[in-house]
Amino acid sequence: MDSMYEILMGLPLFNGVSRERISEVVGRAPFHFLKYLEGERVIERGEPCTHIKFVISGSVRSTVTSSNGRFQVSQTLEAPNVIAPEFLFGRNTTYPAEVVAMEPAGIMQISKNDYVDILNADKVFLFNFLNTLSVNAQKAIDGVLAVAAGSLEERIAFWIIALTQRGGTNVKLIGRQRDLYSLFGVQRTSFISTLESMRERGIIEYDQHEIRVKSRRKLLAMLSTDNE
Repeated sequence: MDSMYEILMGLPLFNGVSRERISEVVGRAPFHFLKYLEGERVIERGEPCTHIKFVISGSVRSTVTSSNGRFQVSQTLEAPNVIAPEFLFGRNTTYPAEVVAMEPAGIMQISKNDYVDILNADKVFLFNFLNTLSVNAQKAIDGVLAVAAGSLEERIAFWIIALTQRGGTNVKLIGRQRDLYSLFGVQRTSFISTLESMRERGIIEYDQHEIRVKSRRKLLAMLSTDNE
């Protein structure tokens, strides 16, 4: 049981909650624990988000693919972490990404109704969740401004930040260079020049098929966004 408390207290949406309070929640709310082997699908793209899901051991790879299949943005979510919490409520409550176990991984999930009860039970739970939603909403505003008036590197940063989440590592934007510079509406020479500048500053690495993010924090700084 001690390890269970440690796991829960390490999860982002349980930050600042006392051991005693968590003990009460565990005793009252049904938590479901699932195990996945390396390569197994945890979430299918378009699957209804009926539970909030936490990575409590191992790691998973989350991949968002464009509707035409020409580019993908992928990230690794290591334990402890939460998967796409902003899709639990709202107009669109289906997962936008496919999520696959990178190694043997443990997932803890709580149904939406039970999670609502938890949010209503303690203001700390509620504030943690609202803060997560607010960070994502504010990030979107900064991104729209970057797309409307920002430089090419700011637009690249927005696309990557908008399609990944706090705690995401090994972030990649995958696609043919021709498709990517067409996506951003620029000539190939401008696109490559911008990528080279970002590479020289230690923000990314790139080749003909993908852009690999070395520092997501530096991408956030490009959008004048406070630390997540």
